Amino acid sequence: MAKHRIYTTSFASVYPLYVAKAEKKGRTKAEVDEIISWLTGYRQKELATQIKKQTDFETFFAEAPKINPDRALIKGVVCGVRVEEVQESTMREIRYLDKLVDELARGRPMDKILRKA
Repeated sequence: MAKHRIYTTSFASVYPLYVAKAEKKGRTKAEVDEIISWLTGYRQKELATQIKKQTDFETFFAEAPKINPDRALIKGVVCGVRVEEVQESTMREIRYLDKLVDELARGRPMDKILRKA
């Protein structure tokens, strides 16, 4: 079975869309970066390197320094798909990130997005 197209899409090509979605709703690039860091463990410099290298999504998540175990607390629907029901692990990670960016754009407080309380 062929891999989904998103796996080979560069993270760098989608990252500006995440930022634009957040900024359009009055949020910041720094908040998007904080979400990515929380989910993957990438620090700012490491994130910039992944973007510069045009790393694809599959590699981006495979090389993530520290996938957050609390990501399992992320529930809900993204693109008509319930994230907690996605079976394939890489696709689930991508959907988690999509869901977090959606929550940010909808004005949810960062402490709730990052599952702190």
